[in-house]
Amino acid sequence: MMVKQEIRIVGIDDSPFDKFKDSKALVVGVVMRGGLYVDGILSSKVSVDGSDSTKKIIEMINKCKFKPQLQCIFLNGIAVAGFNVIDIKELNKETKLPVVVMIRRMPDIQKIKKILVKINRKNKIRLIEKAGKIIQIEDIFVQFAGIDLEGIKKILKVVCTRSLIPEPLRLAHLIAQGVVLGESRGRA
Repeated sequence: MMVKQEIRIVGIDDSPFDKFKDSKALVVGVVMRGGLYVDGILSSKVSVDGSDSTKKIIEMINKCKFKPQLQCIFLNGIAVAGFNVIDIKELNKETKLPVVVMIRRMPDIQKIKKILVKINRKNKIRLIEKAGKIIQIEDIFVQFAGIDLEGIKKILKVVCTRSLIPEPLRLAHLIAQGVVLGESRGRA
């Protein structure tokens, strides 16, 4: 797999939300060429702790004008809006684009499963397991569909210009926070 310096990818992250007040959370996608040029911004809303994230992200990507040029989808974690778990295999199948889930720290899967059972959301466990094994690449972790590890490494070399996280994901995080909180804080 050859990766051009201006490969177009989309990075997707959710906004902060109040789990006691908010029924929906903003999801932002940043479309970039490589890690340097922003081509556009996408957005949608998903249900807090719901099950509509996969559908909403598929619609957001398939209906956008950038779709013909997109080469990969990067997600900041496998869930948005709390426990609204994304089915990365379905996202890959319906968009016909590789999907890479970026994870900063190795999650405690057993703890997550216990929480999901406790809050009566056992159906989410299947989606987490369906996403496949979590693999470490240097100081980050990934899950993926529709792409191999070597392909991911090649894309990351192009799109990680400011940190270990692809620039479109970093910007999606900052934009989502800025819109909802009035300013961004923290890191993606």
